[in-house]
Amino acid sequence: MQIGIGIPNQVRDVDPTIIGPWAARAEEAGFATLGTLGRVAYPGVADTVALAVAAGATRRIGLLTNILLGVAWPAVLLAKEVAGIDGASGGRLTLGIGLGTRDDDFTVGGLPKKGLGRRLDADLETYRQVWSGGPVGGGPNPAVPAGTRQVPMMFGGRAPASFARMAVHGIGYVASSVPPPMVAQAFDAARAAWRDAGRAGRPRLTATAYFALGDERAARDNVYDYYRNTGDRIATMLADNVALGADRIRRTVRMFEELGADEVILNPGLADPGEITRLAEVLL
Repeated sequence: MQIGIGIPNQVRDVDPTIIGPWAARAEEAGFATLGTLGRVAYPGVADTVALAVAAGATRRIGLLTNILLGVAWPAVLLAKEVAGIDGASGGRLTLGIGLGTRDDDFTVGGLPKKGLGRRLDADLETYRQVWSGGPVGGGPNPAVPAGTRQVPMMFGGRAPASFARMAVHGIGYVASSVPPPMVAQAFDAARAAWRDAGRAGRPRLTATAYFALGDERAARDNVYDYYRNTGDRIATMLADNVALGADRIRRTVRMFEELGADEVILNPGLADPGEITRLAEVLL
């Protein structure tokens, strides 16, 4: 099982200048993947921007949005940005994508929080068309350079349609940062959807969890703050689920491995680069 680490791009008021050094340090430490969180109406750094910086600062480590809220973006613009990051990284990007739940996730004019599933289905077709070099904007020009590949996609979400969408369009599933029993249910649903779609093999399964090895209280407060507008019950559950300390981190990773995860990405509750070295000493 592979171990990845998140970029703290959505820790409140993160200093954007740490992203490049964070990515380089994570690669040097031996992590398999760099992940990002995505939200517009929050004082952080956009996931596409964070991964573009990470792509330029690294050479080998995988890049994953876990997850990006696709329907908050105009489809052609997102497809172009994703293709650019993937190309600049030498083909290291996987687009983890989902719908989102908060009202303020949807801030783009003309894109209301209605019919999200239908919009995402249409957007997925647009991504494929853009990456294949088809013309955009009613003219003859494509949006991306020749040789752009079809960027692999993974999907998040817990609705039946999310799993079905993953089985048709994706290479796998990214679970939310929830307790392992809830992840087990989601993994089972992903496997079942894959079989129902007649796909060969099995979906790639990625688990995510928040962690802290430094200031534990600050980390829990940061996670609670990020999810505050989902309501106190959910925000408290997610804050309580932060893996605090080496023993709990190891136990959390072991539980996900027992569930059949192919990768676990540990998202930092702190924008402290020292967390990279501390986590590597615990897990790598």
